[in-house]
Amino acid sequence: MIKSIATAAILAAMTLGAHAEGLKHKIAFHVNQNDPQVMNMTLNNVANAKAYYDSVGDDVIIEVVAYGPGLNMYVADKSPVADRIATMSLESDTISFSACGNTHAAMSKKAGSDVALISEAHLVPSGVVRLVELQEDDYSYIRP
Repeated sequence: MIKSIATAAILAAMTLGAHAEGLKHKIAFHVNQNDPQVMNMTLNNVANAKAYYDSVGDDVIIEVVAYGPGLNMYVADKSPVADRIATMSLESDTISFSACGNTHAAMSKKAGSDVALISEAHLVPSGVVRLVELQEDDYSYIRP
């Protein structure tokens, strides 16, 4: 009995020590609407989550995945939030922006030429598949 209490105390102390160093959080945000309000709300949520975890000494990795009509969030010369994304990318290397390759290919085909994306967006084969991969990697999933 004493041994198990001592073991429990050691484990509790180890857990407290690990927490004192800060936790690591991973968040995936999903955008599939061509709506500036949704895009801005998503970026507000990203900024708020980053600021909160920074304030408590935790690490956070954030990925915003856009597909379907939401890909307009990353279309150069069209995105209503391009400046905010550029600023966020410069301020943090733990925030990334993924663009659905399937949607991009369909948009480019319809346009008759390659649709240019903002430089901060990186293409992934499929937005939906990327969200699945992130959730399988223990990312919390947020759909504003």
